[in-house]
Amino acid sequence: MPINQQILLDNRPEGEASTANFKLVSAETPPLQEGQVLVRHHYLSLDPYMRGRMNAGKSYAQPQPLGAVMQGGTVGEVVESRSLRYQVGDKVVGMGGWQEYSVVDAEQPGALRKVDTTHVPLSHYLGAVGMPGVTAWYGLVKIIAPKAGDTVAISAATGAVGSAFAALAKARGCRVVGIAGGPDKCTYAVDELGYDACIDYKVHADAASLSKALKDACPAGIDGYFENVGGMVLDAVLLRMNAFGRIALCGMIAGYDGAPLPLTYPALILVNRLKIEGFIVSEHMEVWPEALAELGQLVGSGKLRPRESVAQGIESAPEAFIGLLKGKNFGKQLVKLI
Repeated sequence: MPINQQILLDNRPEGEASTANFKLVSAETPPLQEGQVLVRHHYLSLDPYMRGRMNAGKSYAQPQPLGAVMQGGTVGEVVESRSLRYQVGDKVVGMGGWQEYSVVDAEQPGALRKVDTTHVPLSHYLGAVGMPGVTAWYGLVKIIAPKAGDTVAISAATGAVGSAFAALAKARGCRVVGIAGGPDKCTYAVDELGYDACIDYKVHADAASLSKALKDACPAGIDGYFENVGGMVLDAVLLRMNAFGRIALCGMIAGYDGAPLPLTYPALILVNRLKIEGFIVSEHMEVWPEALAELGQLVGSGKLRPRESVAQGIESAPEAFIGLLKGKNFGKQLVKLI
């Protein structure tokens, strides 16, 4: 059986995460039992939610166990099969983790999903036509629920979720405004992703300054907001929300290292009768088929052209992950394993 390089969570972060929290090891893949398949991973997904799981404290998901392979989404190819469901050569998406191979119980519901790479590249099943894309779809369609002509905004606008959000919102006739870090990302947001405007939060020192820029970009106010960041950005947006606005709360990356994120203007939630709803996309599997169908059509038609940041080799995963948390990625962050 092939040798499998793996990255384990070796110790929990104190404050900021670092590459020292991880450990690279090698192990032999075990022989397959009846009903199992061996998957050779081509790409590994790196996502901000993983930072929260590195902590031992209470969160919406169980903490990542110490000494175990870091959990995460993967796409790859079946290279050996003892299951009637999968043949050698099948392209599949699953939760194989930070390793080059995984042994999967193919009979377990949801463990693997076959994917078609005729019109959609394999890597996109970890981004635009995968969990991040469905995340954008659920927050927009089920929580924000915009009407044509509404103004919607999103933080982390050029990431995997933001890219899909822009295409989905434009398809519904919305004005779409992004918030991103740096002029290159903002230019890309408008020129490539179809945003009507993009604000560079890095040139704004405080919520008041960022809020003024939002007022210029959103003259009719903001009807729906998709939150990935929190902190100062959320304060600025609250100042521009319209009455009965909806906020889909997906991430709080500004607070992932444990820093408190107090709200400066919580009374605005009452004054504007806002609806704020947090969600975890894996708890809404019933919407995935509908969401993936629309996302696949957007990619296939060229209306969604997601960008990827690709690190090379399993050993590069920890550094790429730390870079993701600092906003160094441009688009969906992946690790190429083959």
